Amino acid sequence: MLGFILRRLGVMALTMLCLTLVVFFLVNLEPNLKKLAISQLDMRSSAEQLESWLQKNGYRQNFFVRYGQWLGVVQKQPNIDPETGVASPRFSYCDEPAEPYYGGILQGDFGCSTKFKVPVAEKLFPALGATGILMFWVMVVMVPVALLIGVLAGMREGTRTDRTLSVASIATTATPEYVSGVIFAVIFASWLGWLNGSAATATRQGISFYNFTLPVMTMAIYGIGYIARMTRASMVEVMTQQYIRTARLKGLGFRAVVIKHALRNALIAPFTVIMLQFPWLLTGVVIVEVMFRYQGFGFTLVEAASNNDIDLLLGCSLVSVFVVLSTQLISDVGYAYLNPRIRVQ
Repeated sequence: MLGFILRRLGVMALTMLCLTLVVFFLVNLEPNLKKLAISQLDMRSSAEQLESWLQKNGYRQNFFVRYGQWLGVVQKQPNIDPETGVASPRFSYCDEPAEPYYGGILQGDFGCSTKFKVPVAEKLFPALGATGILMFWVMVVMVPVALLIGVLAGMREGTRTDRTLSVASIATTATPEYVSGVIFAVIFASWLGWLNGSAATATRQGISFYNFTLPVMTMAIYGIGYIARMTRASMVEVMTQQYIRTARLKGLGFRAVVIKHALRNALIAPFTVIMLQFPWLLTGVVIVEVMFRYQGFGFTLVEAASNNDIDLLLGCSLVSVFVVLSTQLISDVGYAYLNPRIRVQ
């Protein structure tokens, strides 16, 4: 198992390197650089002024040199005034030194946000924290409800209960977040008036049950159906196994058979699906957070993309890749522990 984990960590590092190189190339395409320069200067700036700004701030350096600076393996250079020869930091609002230095991902420096005028870490990690709280409550609601629905449907295959729960699961899965979010907002906020204030206040005035309900409901209702269907299919398969029949013939009650024998084996497939919900939650919150003005990771990602905030966009991409690869590793390790046959092999 240790060797497997070490190999996967090596693959993760190589995958992150390749993906960040691709993202770095895409966000540094010429149209994006021109839009960045315009956003930092003025719409009426001439082409010479835009080019001068890009040159001054190091955006015209060799592509691989800039990528190495972002990684932290190549020194970053300060701005040099061509007339006086005086060195000055590229972005004074981020307290960058006015001298060559190593500052990149390997040093824990995510760069400077040109949109928010702060170091990327000061904007990215609070947003991740806010989204982490949202994801936690979504999982608290989604996983137990989905497993309960799937187990009940699988235990009663072919009955009215099974058909009702299966239809409800398919309906929730087929409804996108932006549709269910609008429906919930109309019903609970507009018609019933239950929710005072909007989710936009969640990160400003403290998270409460009321201003947090709609985003959690919107995301949980979508994931419940998918996990429930996988759990039901797995439960149906397990309930037809020979060892279940043997346990019933030995006189064990139906509940004891389900809890002691069927449930653990039935949870192997749903466990993988549940772990894969974390990458979906991190990227799927984009729609929900923008819809409800919840200022978390998804909202920050949209702001970075809309304003060509290169360093912040790269930081968001790095976090997304890390979460996806990490959850896949945890899923594989957990699957091996839940299924003894995988561990023996």
